[in-house]
Amino acid sequence: MDPELLERITARRAELDDLEKHLAKHLAEVRAERDELAVAERVLERMSEQIANERAPAAPAPGQVGGRAVMLIPHRTPDMDETMLPPDYQRILAVVRQAAGPVMARQVGDVLGIDVSVRSKLEPLRGKLVRLVDRGWLHKLPDGPVHHPPVTRDPPPGTVRRGRNRGAPGGRWNCVTKTKKHAEDTCPLVYQCRLPLSTRTVNHLADLLRRHLKVIRSRWRILPPGKIAVIVLAVLRHDQRLADMAGGNNVSESTVRRWRDELITLLAAQAPGLDRALKKVARQGGEVVLIDGTLIATQRRTGKGDRRNYSGKHHHHGLHFLALTNERGRLIWISAARPGRTHDNTAARQDHILAHLRAAGLGALADLGFRGLDNDVLDPVIVTGFHASRTHKLTPAEKTANRVLAVGRAPVEHGFAHLKNWRILTKLRTDPAHATHLLRALLVLTNLEVNR
Repeated sequence: MDPELLERITARRAELDDLEKHLAKHLAEVRAERDELAVAERVLERMSEQIANERAPAAPAPGQVGGRAVMLIPHRTPDMDETMLPPDYQRILAVVRQAAGPVMARQVGDVLGIDVSVRSKLEPLRGKLVRLVDRGWLHKLPDGPVHHPPVTRDPPPGTVRRGRNRGAPGGRWNCVTKTKKHAEDTCPLVYQCRLPLSTRTVNHLADLLRRHLKVIRSRWRILPPGKIAVIVLAVLRHDQRLADMAGGNNVSESTVRRWRDELITLLAAQAPGLDRALKKVARQGGEVVLIDGTLIATQRRTGKGDRRNYSGKHHHHGLHFLALTNERGRLIWISAARPGRTHDNTAARQDHILAHLRAAGLGALADLGFRGLDNDVLDPVIVTGFHASRTHKLTPAEKTANRVLAVGRAPVEHGFAHLKNWRILTKLRTDPAHATHLLRALLVLTNLEVNR
């Protein structure tokens, strides 16, 4: 045999052996990866099934009966039995009915064997309870003392008792009672009301909210900024109750309160300060401003701390404000809120009104409540008129001067009238600590309406 040919055969056999080892190793790696993919696929299928099972109670798909879609959780009617519900909903009703009184979602979960310490497992149960309430199978009681309603006052089937925290962890749930009465329509009544404000004001408020949302990088609101602006303006202009506005727009009362406070803060930040307001009047060629104080009525609060809010002049509780207007009666500045017993003179001294007027080179017309604030006889900044007493009767010249001063001061009352068109000021029910922001926000809105 040829030695050279034998050597080539041996070399080729060695190459094939090496290739076989490499292919065997690669084949083992491929099989291992394929096994891992199979395991991952099984795990993914199980997770998908688990997620689908958890989400199914929160959004049940309509079933098919006779080729037509029907609701798995129908609205309860007098001739309907619990056996028409899915088994898991029947078990929930059985647990609630067997309880001695109204129960919480966690108590129902404990009886059903659900790990209530895990929120993701408790939320589907709470969703089922809310759905049973919406369909009239359960009653939701508000937070607070829990009791069974008297038999004679039981609401009709399908009525939902809604508290402030509907669907919250603190909610209590109670079964409806069997009755032969027909279910009544429990849909809330909503009416329309005209809002006497300009489109410019609504657009200004909506644009202000849009810029704020962009700054804080808020992704969304449950309603668009324009709708939120209309709701807040209705609360301020018509003094609509927050719960009424919330019910008419399918949002919670706390959400409307948060929108109101948010927009009030944004508007109050646009209100001018005292120096800026006076300098603006001076730049526009004004010579005098009009100053006066007013009392905004508030609710009477218990405790000694509220005694200082009682005004002996007006004979009721309130908060005192100072305001400046230009010669035409346009509001230019509003002071901070003070107790209702504060005198106009005292408030003006605390705000250093006289010094600010001298610095701006302006004068002021005021009523007799500011008498004694400016004691400069030769060059007075604040003109208050003449005061009559038992021993000093006014001369005809002094009476004429008072009449001229009253005519010049009349526009300041027009400014207060425009401000008090916002009916939320009829009687403040908000915290007095927030009254300053509220008045300054209304100052901005009033100027938008009056100066359009």
